[in-house]
Amino acid sequence: MAKFETLVDIFENSIRTYPNNELFGTKKNGEWVWTTYLEFGKEVDACRAGLASLGVERGDRVAIVSNNRVEWAALAYACYGLGAAFVPMYEAQLAKEWEFIAKDCQAKIFIAATDAICEKAKGFLDAVPSITHIVSLDAATKAGGKVVTYASLKKTGKKVPSVRPAKNDVAGFIYTSGTTGNPKGVRLSHNNIASNISAVHDVFPMSASDRSLSFLPWAHVFGQTCELHALFSMGAALALCEAVDKIIDNLAETKPTLLMSVPRIFNRIYANVQKQISARPGFVQGMVKTALAARNKQRAGEELELGEGLVLALTDAVVFSKVRARFGGRLRYAFSGGAAISTDVAEFIDGLGITVYEGYGLTETSPIACANYPGARKIGSVGKPLPGIRIDVSPEGELIVHGPNVMLGYHDRDEENAAVFTEDGGFRTGDMGRVDDKGFVFITGRIKEQYKLENGKYV
Repeated sequence: MAKFETLVDIFENSIRTYPNNELFGTKKNGEWVWTTYLEFGKEVDACRAGLASLGVERGDRVAIVSNNRVEWAALAYACYGLGAAFVPMYEAQLAKEWEFIAKDCQAKIFIAATDAICEKAKGFLDAVPSITHIVSLDAATKAGGKVVTYASLKKTGKKVPSVRPAKNDVAGFIYTSGTTGNPKGVRLSHNNIASNISAVHDVFPMSASDRSLSFLPWAHVFGQTCELHALFSMGAALALCEAVDKIIDNLAETKPTLLMSVPRIFNRIYANVQKQISARPGFVQGMVKTALAARNKQRAGEELELGEGLVLALTDAVVFSKVRARFGGRLRYAFSGGAAISTDVAEFIDGLGITVYEGYGLTETSPIACANYPGARKIGSVGKPLPGIRIDVSPEGELIVHGPNVMLGYHDRDEENAAVFTEDGGFRTGDMGRVDDKGFVFITGRIKEQYKLENGKYV
């Protein structure tokens, strides 16, 4: 079983073990083009040398505003290999948020996905004196002054070996949404993320033969840890979705074996399939209803009657298989996180023959605290704690997470750190829940709906 301590360990192991495997797929001129692990490794090496030439050192912060793309991942792993922290942001955020985050984390380098973002970033230079260079990923950007293009960044020609980050060195900051004020920078160490990935290796059925369609933003901890880093660590492939409205088309084109998503996307799939089934003759709708009920019995460990088994087999052949074909025909697993998925939706997708695994966690827990997985699965729950993680329930009913995945703390937020950490290092999630006699965790509400925070304590 894999046991990683840092993201550099993961990078070096994957490039060495899976050099010829497909890693990232991007659609260009109507065709899917794949980057191999070895090609990606060379891209990371070039980026690491380029960032080092700009003065990036251990302990520095590199901020990026970009949607998912190969360059995003290459720059992230280049930073890890320099001992620098990677600070991702969304293209959809407001410029004032980019400026606040860059200033709060004291970014040395600001990376912009487009020339338009690069132009806005130039306006930050006076307010954020820590920025020494802006790197534009847009080929149309004109270099000069503090602006460097990505293409020129990779042409330094000097090799720079990876540093060996300590387990508790900061790998990245992930900023919360800031719905109750300015966003907070969650400081995640190499070991926070690597321990979560090691736990995924222990319990989830993924391998180098798997492929996902990646549309969850890597700027969010779910997409970054559970999809980018976890699949990369296994030698698997990630097709980069063109856009949210292209998900169904891209599923059919890239034929993924697994899908990581939030409930909103599963709800959309559920609604589309239900609409198609409702247009079929009444006897077909009846078959679907009987087949879904049979799947529920199987999931509960009950034996099917002969008639139920026959209807399930027939329905799978004439209805469910065609739905799966719309998703590429190879989809076996669906992982849901970020919010609670409806039991009806989970059971329906599961009934189609696509096993749904729901989990729970927060940015502050890197993110997975618990999850359903093979041999430990109960729809309606968020599963059991992953190996190495313990979840306690406080007298007030709050879930407390203990483990190597718990963040180092919020950046420069001493009072809030005091509020969320217990004396023994547990993280107060703010979520109310319960744990049943089998160890499955259920979320029942938010503790802040009943308690308020005063002077670093819940009252």
